[in-house]
Amino acid sequence: MKQMTAALAQTNEIILELRNVYMHFGRVNALYGVNFSVRKGEVHSIIGPNGAGKTVMLNCISGLYRPQQGSILFKGVNIDGLKPHQRAELGIARTFQKIELFKGMTVLDNIRLGRHRLLRSGLVSGAVYLGKAAAEELEHRAFIEEEIIDLLEVAHIRQHLVGMLPYGLQKRIELGRALALEPEIILLDEPLAGLNLEEVEDMARFIIDINEDERWKATCVLVEHDMGVVMDISDRVFVLNFGVPITDGTPAEVQDNPQVIDAYLGEEDLYATRR
Repeated sequence: MKQMTAALAQTNEIILELRNVYMHFGRVNALYGVNFSVRKGEVHSIIGPNGAGKTVMLNCISGLYRPQQGSILFKGVNIDGLKPHQRAELGIARTFQKIELFKGMTVLDNIRLGRHRLLRSGLVSGAVYLGKAAAEELEHRAFIEEEIIDLLEVAHIRQHLVGMLPYGLQKRIELGRALALEPEIILLDEPLAGLNLEEVEDMARFIIDINEDERWKATCVLVEHDMGVVMDISDRVFVLNFGVPITDGTPAEVQDNPQVIDAYLGEEDLYATRR
């Protein structure tokens, strides 16, 4: 299935591109001459050892970091000067390696926050909650409850405080908040970290759904250490080693690359991905 998807993805336009990106912190080179392109409709994973620069890449794409050199393009337009909320308005959503939810708010309210770029009612109508504002609220609530909450199977906890939920469910809620933007591209920073086997299988299924289902069709950039999942659901895999790109190719090509095996996978991990 993924081989067919990958073949189709090759015909699609490039939606995201990093050109010769350098990012350093003092004398530490977090990214060193990174060129990276993502085609619309694919799952493009980024792998590498701890400290390779994977999260730094996502922070540069989402606008949390500004590279010292190079450019980032979204749908062919340079977005270097845009702030994180402006990039979100363009349709770039993300989740975080460390969960960034409002623990004292409910599941429903946390997910609602992701709709900010789609709100159109003015200050006055919003303040008195009449007419357009009320209708807009009902429309957005229907979308959240009928689409996102249903997809993530969290209807039974929608009024629960996020801080009282198990870690695995909090991961789902963060994904739900990102989906509330109705993004064209979603950056997923280690969505499987800390999950048990059943939760990993569920999260992998959600990622496949948002990538392939006609309702979403979201392009996914995935940072992940679970090589079994990465090789199973990715169209392409990009490999970093201490900020330096090693290769970018199909899962099969990456698994057979001697540099990747030496730098990251190792013989044992390589065997695990092929079982």
